[in-house]
Parts: sequence; C-alpha cells; structure tokens
Amino acid sequence: MVQTIKLVFSNFKYIILSCVLFSSMLIGLLILSEYIFLEPYVVGHIPSGTELEFSLILIISVLSALVIPMNIFRINILKGSKQKISGGIFGSIIGAAAGACSCGPVGFAVISTFGSIGVTATTFLTNYEFPIRIIAIVILVITYFTTVNSLKTECKINS
Repeated sequence: MVQTIKLVFSNFKYIILSCVLFSSMLIGLLILSEYIFLEPYVVGHIPSGTELEFSLILIISVLSALVIPMNIFRINILKGSKQKISGGIFGSIIGAAAGACSCGPVGFAVISTFGSIGVTATTFLTNYEFPIRIIAIVILVITYFTTVNSLKTECKINS
C-alpha cells in the first residue's frame, strides 16, 4: 500500500490536487455543519459533545483527498489501455457527497424550494447525520482498498 501511495504522490500535481481537495472539502463541510461561521467575521467553534462529528468530517476530508487523486492517476494510466475502468471515482464521489449531509443553513433553502418533501429530506438528513457519515467513511475506505488493489495489478507494483 505504501508503495502505491508513493507512486501516485511522486507526481507534484497529485499532491497539489490532494491539498486542494482536502482544504475545500474540510472548509465546505465545516461551514455546512456550522463549525465555521462567516458572519459578522470568520469564527470557528466546536461545541462540547460534537467532537466526534467534527472528527468524522476530518476523516471524510482526508480519505477523499487520498482516494480521488489515486483514481485520477489510475484513469490516466488506463487511458491508452483497453481495460475497463471501474467506478472508483464514482464511489469516492458518493462517499464524499454522503459526508456533506448536515443541512444547517442549507436546510432552509431546501425546505422553501421543495416544500413538504424538503422538510422530510432535511429531517431525515439531520436525524441520521452520524450513520450517513459512517457509511460515507466505509464507502471511501472500500474505494481506497479497491483502488490500491487495482493499481498494484495494473502497474505491477511488488508488495
């Protein structure tokens, strides 16, 4: 696994991509989950009892920043090949999107746009925020291991 990560991140553009993905996902999810406030000035606050949710957001951001560049590397490797590219990017996008389930200020826009269906969706996402984030982490971990496995066989990396 370490050799696969070294292979992917030996190229500087994948390191930059990973850093951009991590910072944008982390800041975006923290704003959506109301850990960072932008008005009247930028303030960060982690209320007591929500440390676990904060750490889940951090884990989702780290895993997404690891998995997505690896899948892009894999697609670039297989571009000229006739082998089938599996849904590695698809899995990482689903996992990352599932992590963005808390609907603090966004919930009001959903409610006003979709009416009672929006209320139901917002209530569901608020009530099941924790399990959805756990499922997102599981999806990202599975995507990570399948991508590493795929890169080992396609690039013939010795363990």
